[in-house]
Amino acid sequence: MPQYPFQLVDVFGESPFTGNPLAVIALDADRDTAQLQAITRWLNLSETAFLLPPTTDAADYRVRIFTLDRELPFAGHPTLGSAHAWLTLGGKPRHEGKVVQQCGAGLIDVRRGADGLAFAAPPLLRSGPVAADKLAEACGVLGIATSDVVAAEWIDNGPGWLGIQLKDAASVIAVEPARSHANRIDIGLVGLHPAGSPFAYEVRAIFSDPYGGLIEDPVTGSLNASAAEWMLRLGHVSAPYTATQGTRLGRSGRVRIEHEAGGPIWVGGATATLFAGTTGEAAFPD
Repeated sequence: MPQYPFQLVDVFGESPFTGNPLAVIALDADRDTAQLQAITRWLNLSETAFLLPPTTDAADYRVRIFTLDRELPFAGHPTLGSAHAWLTLGGKPRHEGKVVQQCGAGLIDVRRGADGLAFAAPPLLRSGPVAADKLAEACGVLGIATSDVVAAEWIDNGPGWLGIQLKDAASVIAVEPARSHANRIDIGLVGLHPAGSPFAYEVRAIFSDPYGGLIEDPVTGSLNASAAEWMLRLGHVSAPYTATQGTRLGRSGRVRIEHEAGGPIWVGGATATLFAGTTGEAAFPD
C-alpha cells in the first residue's frame, strides 16, 4: 500500500506552536473528495491541504484545501503552509523568487523573500454593504450591539467573510461569541491597536463548524488578506505593517502586510515544519 509524505506546519506563528497548524499530505495523484474530507475530519484541524501535481504548466503544484465540512477554493494559511511543505519536499519553482500555486480560486503567486513566504491576496468574490438583518444576526452571535460596530462590509475572498470593525483592538479581544448558531456564518472582526503600537490591528475569525458549533481560528490568512484590502481602502493603515491574531486563544499570530500602489497586497508570515513523516499504509488503500 502507498505511503505519502506528511507534515504539520505552523503558519504565522511568532515562534513555534504559536501560529495556526496545518496538515499537509503530498499525493502523487488526486483522490476521491469523500476520502479527503474524511481524512480532514479525522485530523480535526481547521484545514488540511493535499498537494497534487498541477494540471497546467503555469503552476508549480496544485492543492486541494479542506475544512472539517467542505472544500475551499482558497485559504491563506494553507497556501503558505502548502508552499512551505512543497519547497521542503524538494520542489523546484519554475520562476525565480516565487512559487505558483494552483487551487480552486485559480493561480496564486507565493513570493519568496528574506522574511519568508507571502501570497498575493486574491480578488474578493463578494463585497459591499451588509444588510441590516444579516448584521443584526452577526452581532447577536458576537454578543454585541449593532451600535458597537464602526463599519461592516462583505470581505469574502473564498470562505465567506463578513467583516465587522469595532472601535479598537481591546474591544475585539473582549468579544465573547456564542458557542453555537443555527445558520452558517463566517465573521471577521477587526479593531485598531493604539497609536504607537508596533502592530496595526487585531483580527479574530469566528465561523461555523459542521454541527452548528462556532469555532475561532487561531490565525487566518484569507481573512487577513481581505481585511488588509478593507483597512487600506478606508485609510486606517498604511503598508507595510503587521496585524495580530490569536491573542484570545493564547496564540501569537503575526501577519505581515505589504502593498505598493498599483500592485497586489502581499500577506506573509513565518512557516515552520514542526512534525514530519509519512502516512500509514491504511490511510490510502489501493
